[in-house]
Amino acid sequence: MYKVWAFLRRDWLVESSYRVALFLQLFGVFFSTFMFYYLSRLVPGAGIPALNAYGGNYFAFVLIGIAFSGYFGVGLASFANNLRRAQTTGTLEAMLLTPTRLSTIILSSCLWDYSLTTLRTLVYLLLGVLIFHVPLQRGNYLAAFIILVLTIIAFSGLGIIAASFIMVLKRGNPVTWLFNATAALLGGVYYPIEVLPGWLQRLSALIPVTYALRAMRRALLVGASTRVLLPDILALLAFCVVLVPLGLLSFRLAVNRARMDGSLAQY
Repeated sequence: MYKVWAFLRRDWLVESSYRVALFLQLFGVFFSTFMFYYLSRLVPGAGIPALNAYGGNYFAFVLIGIAFSGYFGVGLASFANNLRRAQTTGTLEAMLLTPTRLSTIILSSCLWDYSLTTLRTLVYLLLGVLIFHVPLQRGNYLAAFIILVLTIIAFSGLGIIAASFIMVLKRGNPVTWLFNATAALLGGVYYPIEVLPGWLQRLSALIPVTYALRAMRRALLVGASTRVLLPDILALLAFCVVLVPLGLLSFRLAVNRARMDGSLAQY
């Protein structure tokens, strides 16, 4: 655990030295929230059948989407970005030479990013509740927490796979590109997937963001019971069981390949 804490402390020292950038990240939440609020006034949520399952309020629907989509972005990009930074600063090879497990290095490298994303998410939700009166009072918070944990784990698996490509290719990986391109379109971040054509809805069933957002909205906005949310929770659990071991295995193979090629220090 002291190694995990060392990673977190290192990233805090780096990020806190750029205070303006840190402030702008948090202040940007206010602009996004107000922009989507006024945009939602153009959408008569009560008249859209696809929103009924989420309480019928479009602003509440999209607020949950943009608040929790940050976790998807961190899961997909954080591992690869931190690995790339370690390559360019020359610290990657030094870390891999220490008696530290690969899983500890790769998982600890994104703790700060997840912490900052959690802070931004809380700001989104507080603004929604305190200023725009988003009805979260009857939410099933225990189920929402379980969904959030499973979402982080599932997308971390994808992120580790993306980092494996960076380890070998140095630049560019198809995993981040593919899921960034499809998540906004098929995942239901800005609109219910029920408005999509049937064939696109079937494609959306192949990505974890679909189950994560649907379950999170039902848990927080309408207080759905854990029994109702169980199909989405089990789907997320299945993604976790498959993606995390696959990610760790692919990263170990990528590191071994880089060691054999002598390209650990190259970028």
